[in-house]
Amino acid sequence: MLLKGGLHVHTTCSDGKLTPQEAAAAYEQRGFDFIAFTDHDYLLKPDHREIYSRVRSRMILFHGIELTVFAKGYVHVNRIEGDRETLHVFNHLGEYDLTEDQILDRVQIVSALYPLDAVEITTKGFRESWLEGLDVPYPKIASDDSHTLLGVGRAWIELDASRDKDDILRKIKKGRFWNCYL
Repeated sequence: MLLKGGLHVHTTCSDGKLTPQEAAAAYEQRGFDFIAFTDHDYLLKPDHREIYSRVRSRMILFHGIELTVFAKGYVHVNRIEGDRETLHVFNHLGEYDLTEDQILDRVQIVSALYPLDAVEITTKGFRESWLEGLDVPYPKIASDDSHTLLGVGRAWIELDASRDKDDILRKIKKGRFWNCYL
């Protein structure tokens, strides 16, 4: 089954402008089949899991967190939880104002700290074509990193998977998805 998903969604549980329910509704209205709530670790509300669990949607809802990691400066890594699988994505490579060599260095440092599965090659949902050719040993993911309604649905992935969290994450780890943009 072809599924459409967003792996980088912020809500009022950290610095987003939409509640988790509002964010889910906005993505569902745009035809998404799954999203990952990935609010920032240092801003995260203590009761975020309870708030996420109250969201009603036909979509598959992943719980995640955007981790702040020090690697010659601060970078972000999303940790997205399935039922048994966990996905780690090095976020928004284009936002750090680094050269390609510096990005590759940071990827190597972060991969020693976390079991990286993918890297994000979009900036706030906008295509960064220069990152598509980056020589990293990880799948390259498009995501919109939404914080507001305006940011919802700019970039996403599509994949052929069952409606099962772990199946989705395994396919992403293997690079079996397509990047899509508005």
